[in-house]
Amino acid sequence: MVPTGCHPLSAIRYLAIKLLRTTISIMSNTPGQFTTTRRVEFCDTDMAGIVHFSTFYKWMEQAEHDYFRSLNLSIVTPTEDGGTFGWPRVMAKCRFESPAKYDDVIELRLKVTRRGVKSLTYSCEFWCGETRLATGDMKTVACKVRPGEKLTSVEIPSHFDAIQACE
Repeated sequence: MVPTGCHPLSAIRYLAIKLLRTTISIMSNTPGQFTTTRRVEFCDTDMAGIVHFSTFYKWMEQAEHDYFRSLNLSIVTPTEDGGTFGWPRVMAKCRFESPAKYDDVIELRLKVTRRGVKSLTYSCEFWCGETRLATGDMKTVACKVRPGEKLTSVEIPSHFDAIQACE
């Protein structure tokens, strides 16, 4: 979404930058697989000029969000009773194999490896050309929260049936 109150040329520039930073494509018709790309920004790097380890976690989460959007789903949705439905992480890990540098184009390959009654488990591979940079895993749990109440895990609602584990 373009920031409100933008000058028309600023809005065009904003959309062009956003398009350059993120290109989304579905890897195949196989359920539970998704590929997206990210260009390494200067702010993603550390003093050595390589991607800071924490960026990989951010990219995994962004790939998950892009995957949901590709299925016309949202990671956070309001509920009829005034609460919010979402997918907090309960586990995330990453193993690093090779560095990435400023301006590299990184391909993220996300796979749903397990769909439980209340949770989704993902694996993610990070590639720069033919070089695998890292692998990661993440688990999220379907949860609901209402104002003033504790977060509660719930069964995955049926409108998320498009999300299936890879075979």
